[in-house]
Amino acid sequence: MPILNVKVSATKSPELTRRIADLLLDLTSRILRKKRDVTAIVIDYVAHDDWLIAGRPLSEHGKNSFYFDIHITDETNTKDEKAQYIREAFAGFAAILGNLHEESYIHVQDVRAASYGYGGRTQEARYQHPG
Repeated sequence: MPILNVKVSATKSPELTRRIADLLLDLTSRILRKKRDVTAIVIDYVAHDDWLIAGRPLSEHGKNSFYFDIHITDETNTKDEKAQYIREAFAGFAAILGNLHEESYIHVQDVRAASYGYGGRTQEARYQHPG
């Protein structure tokens, strides 16, 4: 049920989109134990000249970068699981993009079950009334 909002400093291509989606689906289902069939991923591509770190575009740094956030229901994952997820996601993006700037970010957002949902139902409602 998570949604991931991804930004990547790269030129858009179907192959790159598939590689990123495959990485994130694997990590999200394997480490965070989220269901693949309700995981949504949105990927935006940003030109190197439009991505600035320390006031300078990535094109000047000669590096690649990424950012993504993932919304998950609060209290469904441990600190260790989230740390492993962040570690493996960073390594995965480094393998995909290469020459990765250290200032690439992952934000795991724990969202209250009563404030988050899909299909018109909150996660709290799903917990209280499964099915």
